[in-house]
Amino acid sequence: MSRTFSITELAQEFGVTNRTIRFYETEGMLTPLREGQRRIYRPRDRVRLKLILRGKRLGLSLQEIREIIDLYDADKGEAGQLQLLLDKIESRRDDLENKRRDIDATLADLDDVAAKCRERLRQLDLDEVSQIAPDTGSQSLKSKGVAK
Repeated sequence: MSRTFSITELAQEFGVTNRTIRFYETEGMLTPLREGQRRIYRPRDRVRLKLILRGKRLGLSLQEIREIIDLYDADKGEAGQLQLLLDKIESRRDDLENKRRDIDATLADLDDVAAKCRERLRQLDLDEVSQIAPDTGSQSLKSKGVAK
C-alpha cells in the first residue's frame, strides 16, 4: 500500500490549518478514507491539495480549481487538465494586466492632483504673506526670513 498522510501532516507540509483541509473536504475536493474519526489522506489527496492551493495562489475561484482537478479524472486526462489550466492562467493574466493598467492610470491621476494641491498651497502661502499689513507683519516676517 502507498504512503498515507494524516490531516496534521498535510497541514504542516502545506502551511495551512486543519480547518482549511476539512473545508476542501466538505467542498468535495478531497476525499480521504476514514478509520473511525480519523481521516487518512492518500497521495491523490495530497496532489489535489497541492493543486487547490496553487490555484488559490493564482487567484482562481474554487469552481475553476474544481474544473481543473475534475478534468484529471475525465477522459481528457492530464492533457485536458493542463490545457484548461493554461486557459485559466491566460484569462487571469489578462485580468491582472488590465488591473495593472487601471492602477497605473490611477497613480498618475493621484500624482497630478497632488502636484496641483502643492502648487495651490504655494500660491496660498504667497497670498497670505502679501496680505499681511506692512507695519505689523513685516518685522515679524523679516525675523522669520519670509519677507524680503
